[in-house]
Amino acid sequence: MKTFLLILMIGGGISNCSSSKNRSQPSVAADGQTKNNGNGQDLPACVRKMIVQYQAEEKQNPPRQLYSYTYKSKTVYYLTAPCCDFFTDLYDSNCVLIGHPDGGFTGRGDGSITDFNEKRKDEKLIWKDDRK
Repeated sequence: MKTFLLILMIGGGISNCSSSKNRSQPSVAADGQTKNNGNGQDLPACVRKMIVQYQAEEKQNPPRQLYSYTYKSKTVYYLTAPCCDFFTDLYDSNCVLIGHPDGGFTGRGDGSITDFNEKRKDEKLIWKDDRK
């Protein structure tokens, strides 16, 4: 019985990082603008494409979110991690990966952008996977 409970607890913990089976159609309007944007900001085509790609995948737990910031006088896009000890991603306005400012086993990212949390400004939630 103890072995069964242990297996059940481990399995439950692992499943919290798994993705949901619930899929829905991408919430992107015909003109390519995201419906979730809500702030009137024009998004680069590559960012819109990234959102469509993530919406086509299984929903993650916790749900992924995309933020824009001003960092070193440029607009950057910060994508939250899909779960647990994964890195977050920081992209420039051309969707070139700049690095991983946080996340990972240490929570400190890959060490390439150590000043991001201190120097980022103008946080805007661009998109949140709000599928049920």
